[in-house]
Amino acid sequence: MGDPSCRSPDQDLNEFDHPVQLDTPILEPRSRALWRNLLIFLALNATVRLGLVLWNGDSSLLLPWRLLPAMAIGAVFDTVAALHLMAAGALLLALWPARRGRMLRLLPAVWMLLTVPVSAVLSFTALSEFTFWLEFASRFNFVAVDYLVYSQEVMGNIRQSYNLPLLLAVAASAALVLCALQWRLVARHLATPCGWSGRRRIAVAVAMGLLPVLSFPLVDSRYKEFSTDAQLNEIAGNGYYDFFHAFRHNELDYERLYRTMDAQALEAWLAQRYRQSPPRDTFHRDSWQRAVAPQHPSKRLNVVLVSMESMGASFMKAHGGSEGLTPELDALAEQGLHFTRVYATGTRTVRGLEALSLSVPPTPGHAIVTRPANGGLYTIGQVLGEAGYSTQYLYGGYATFDNMRAFFGGNGYTVVDRSAIASDRIHHETVWGVADEDLFDMALDQLDAQHASGKPFFAHIMTTSNHRPFTYPEGRIDIPSKNGRAGGVKYTDYAVGRFIKAARQKPWAQNTLFVIVADHTHNGRGKQELPPQAYHIPLIMLAPHLKPSTVDTLASQIDVAPTILSVLGLPYTSRFFGQDILTEGPHNPRALLANYQTVGLYRNGWVVELKPQRRVRVVKVDDNAAEIDEQRLIEEAIAHYQAASVGFKRGWLRAPGQMSMAGR
Repeated sequence: MGDPSCRSPDQDLNEFDHPVQLDTPILEPRSRALWRNLLIFLALNATVRLGLVLWNGDSSLLLPWRLLPAMAIGAVFDTVAALHLMAAGALLLALWPARRGRMLRLLPAVWMLLTVPVSAVLSFTALSEFTFWLEFASRFNFVAVDYLVYSQEVMGNIRQSYNLPLLLAVAASAALVLCALQWRLVARHLATPCGWSGRRRIAVAVAMGLLPVLSFPLVDSRYKEFSTDAQLNEIAGNGYYDFFHAFRHNELDYERLYRTMDAQALEAWLAQRYRQSPPRDTFHRDSWQRAVAPQHPSKRLNVVLVSMESMGASFMKAHGGSEGLTPELDALAEQGLHFTRVYATGTRTVRGLEALSLSVPPTPGHAIVTRPANGGLYTIGQVLGEAGYSTQYLYGGYATFDNMRAFFGGNGYTVVDRSAIASDRIHHETVWGVADEDLFDMALDQLDAQHASGKPFFAHIMTTSNHRPFTYPEGRIDIPSKNGRAGGVKYTDYAVGRFIKAARQKPWAQNTLFVIVADHTHNGRGKQELPPQAYHIPLIMLAPHLKPSTVDTLASQIDVAPTILSVLGLPYTSRFFGQDILTEGPHNPRALLANYQTVGLYRNGWVVELKPQRRVRVVKVDDNAAEIDEQRLIEEAIAHYQAASVGFKRGWLRAPGQMSMAGR
């Protein structure tokens, strides 16, 4: 006899009015399709997770007591992501006729028609996770969200950096495998007429539709932070979940999400911190500013600040570099002030630009460079502009990227980018910009023109060549173009050395301070959330009156601007959080570090990590570090970031005359 839950074609043609059978199977054949899709999705993401473990190159991640918890937690996130696909499938099954007939026979074909694009997206996303991990050692995060805005540059970088036909072929092959699994395990069973009544199917579809909505409040991104190893925690994540979590939390309000102190305690800390500076500083509590008087006569020097893309200190010989990739920087370090313990504030160019121009801690979420209402701020360009300098931001790419044109243009700089370079003067270019040597040639022309005007000048030059796809003009260095990071580093080093040699032949050279620094390092990986070694950058200052020496003071990228102004002997009213490394730094050695959500303070071999949901962790990063007062260190970290966040919102960081524009 047949299954009593089956209905013949002449029974109850109105299936939505058909009563529920008591002996109807718990999982009718068509509903099983949803659960088999879940298994396929879980298998795909488990494969990606294992692949990332191997891709990461850390064999300790394969230890069972480390890998299995990551896989189990990852399966939870995978399930949450899969619920969205299952909800769409449940709706289709609920609305599609269940009786025998032509419409039922068409369901497998319709299902497969929808499966093809979904499989293509899943396959391409899986491959994208590997390329993203290679660049950022992370699942999809804020950067991936930002890349949606700058899709032209991102897609151009993919085309230039990778064998795109091969990647697409791999993605297509993976998509075909997924389609084959769908046909074998799912689609060919969909034409079975046995099933629930229409009402029951609708009820199931509604329930399935609610599951994704309910899952987000119940599942927290903190679940994947089950270990002290940041890389293992990232492995436990899910690219889809993490992407949408970053999208929903792309703006992070420090005061709402992070540990804070009361207003009076914050005010007291600010006053104490800056009154502890040398007596030449006078602190004005009401508007977060202080008068800085120079300790030596003013030198009206030109200033040329070169920020190098992705140039970690570890490439230099003085910091253990053994490949000879930076002969020019190594030589320049011996000719001027070489700061050996300077740390970037973040892992992206916009963080470096923020720190170098605004001298402000890296508040969570977006850098101020890319935020709204970021004009009229108190930058080093503003300070020098008020002192009679012409100020420029010179960039080898198009300055619309990362909001550079709007930010610098709105803060006292004249912005000059690749659009100002004639095509016959470009030796090579990528989607990110022209070759560094072409940028520097353009910069020399601009600086000559500024010198001819009779005004001192300040120029911030941002390079691009040390970035994937790592291509550059042939014949410049002994590493052929497009051979990886080593070539990008050595070519940028060559271009910087070439620029300094050419600049020293100019009539303005003897009256110029050259500052060479990195925007961030090439590698944000580490066992900790904020591994200091992954933020270590070079800083070199060259000027005729500066004696060559080594400065070993622990310092932050936010200290570069105050140190420049100190070397110039320029009096100014400061709204900077940074300090002069040469005079104040020895009394207050510390560095500010951040990734996408975690911000921290590095001092005396310890790092304080501040995270959303008001979480705090103190990590010992130097085995020889002495014991510290943890509570005091935590309060110091909180004060830095809370003051920076409040300061931006209330206008403390604005230039004089711009306070009325600030949000209250």
